[in-house]
Amino acid sequence: MNKESLYDVWWKCDGEGEQGMEDDHVPHWKRVLGFIPEEDLRECSVLDFGCNQGGFLRLLYELRPFKEGIGTDLARQSIDVANSRKGKLPIQYIATSRPEQFESRFDFAFSLAVMYLLPDLEEHALQIRRALKPGGVYYATFADYTGNPSLPAIRERINRNAAIPMQEHTLDSVADAFFKAGFQVGIRRMIPSGFVSLSPTKKWYRHTIDHLQYAYEQAYIFRFTAPDK
Repeated sequence: MNKESLYDVWWKCDGEGEQGMEDDHVPHWKRVLGFIPEEDLRECSVLDFGCNQGGFLRLLYELRPFKEGIGTDLARQSIDVANSRKGKLPIQYIATSRPEQFESRFDFAFSLAVMYLLPDLEEHALQIRRALKPGGVYYATFADYTGNPSLPAIRERINRNAAIPMQEHTLDSVADAFFKAGFQVGIRRMIPSGFVSLSPTKKWYRHTIDHLQYAYEQAYIFRFTAPDK
């Protein structure tokens, strides 16, 4: 993607900014790891597609150390923040939309709360296939808000504050794109094991029952396995 496709920050909401988004996502990242069976990543290379300020890879390294991590994102300022925070960790953050430039490099790839922003899922699936080693695995979270009464408000908030608008993908459209690229596709609901934390500001869900509908019925994680050759 050309240089003009990059931007400074993704989230432009007054009073929140990228740091607020990162803080909000930390519980989500920790919950996601509870659904990922691979524990020993010490010999693995890992990609975080849509890394923003890099918090997920730092958390992953703390909990499941890996050999090498690369985070990519379109937000230049967020990538600068990510690199300023990595210290001596074996991680590099790059402002790019082209993970396929890392040909057959990764054992695992992640995109957490990113898939709903991608306009071309088929192109994305091919990019990830090229970036993964044969047999590599891509974990991607996805919220299917079909039937959720808060969807119009969620869409309006994202489109008003984000650099990229929300796309209207479905579980079938996501799965079909990766089937077409030759992946094995698995999916499971990320059903909560404890209490669901509510927000007094109701930034995303107009009613508590809408939040619970998302948490128990509409939060998914895909597991895409690349062909062995």
